[in-house]
Amino acid sequence: MSTPTLTDSAFLQACRGERPAHTPVWFMRQAGRSLPEYLAIREGTTMLDSCFRTDMVVEITMQPVRRYGVDAAIFFSDIVVPLKAIGVDLDIVPGTGPVVAEPIRSHAQLEQFRDIEPDDIAPITDAVTALVGELGATPLIGFAGAPFTLASYLVEGGPSRDHRLTKQLMYSDPDLWHALLGRMAAIAGQFLRAQVEAGASAIQLFDSWAGALSLADYETYVKPHSAAVLASVADLDVPRIHFGVGTGELLHSMGDAGADVVGVDWRVPLDEAVRRIGPGKAVQGNLDPTVVFAPTEFMQARAAEVLEAGRAAEGHVFNLGHGVLPATDPDALARLVDFVHGYETA
Repeated sequence: MSTPTLTDSAFLQACRGERPAHTPVWFMRQAGRSLPEYLAIREGTTMLDSCFRTDMVVEITMQPVRRYGVDAAIFFSDIVVPLKAIGVDLDIVPGTGPVVAEPIRSHAQLEQFRDIEPDDIAPITDAVTALVGELGATPLIGFAGAPFTLASYLVEGGPSRDHRLTKQLMYSDPDLWHALLGRMAAIAGQFLRAQVEAGASAIQLFDSWAGALSLADYETYVKPHSAAVLASVADLDVPRIHFGVGTGELLHSMGDAGADVVGVDWRVPLDEAVRRIGPGKAVQGNLDPTVVFAPTEFMQARAAEVLEAGRAAEGHVFNLGHGVLPATDPDALARLVDFVHGYETA
């Protein structure tokens, strides 16, 4: 019997619009958050420090693959890591998220957003290379934050519920806005390219806060920059996944920005999402992350609904509609993986 290779990967097949023997599954934020082994290894180490420690990145990325048998690993990192790598003064505050020391208000502040040099991210690319060796036939997904989401942290100074300052800058100083997003697009593209060149088999562009925008604003102020990121790695011939939260009205536009796979949150049924996205794209999603807290029978029934709706797509990667919640029972995720893998897809 031949040894499986990356070519045989159900995840990569589904991303290409093919029908693998089983529906592939992985979870956003599977590398950490709810796992006791993750909490143990992270104890006493800040989030950003752990993202720059090769040994920690490798171990944390591998933990859910060992525990769940998921069809892909997601690289353990954070969307602000490339900004930290080039010297931006920011931190990830427990219970809050990324906090920026000097929020962006002027063109002069853009000078800090220089290109990424290999030495800036050497521990990270070393971790990718080491992981590819350990993962074997399991693909590694590299990722980056999309320009809008990165910019929103930089302008707001941290997380925001209404993105008031972000939109204020966007509307009042479009030249500064587009210059900022242009720099974010360049940095995100460089970070993704480095991960793929080190061995990652796919990439995901996270636009976590794009759902705060109307379709018109997204297409005017954001889409060209996300498209630039996705175009910058088009020559690398790896699947490009594009995901945002609350983006039901943006799905077609997000796919049109250059994605091969469009991630869908739980608010839109997957078959309806396929209709909105249009032909030529695979989809990823979209079980509500809170459903894994329900009884197993209920969770499996909802997962079956997602799998059935996913038949409408040219390719379907099962996932949650957002990241794994910290209080999630790892055993519930293990049961979910087993259910998805055993579900009759023919």
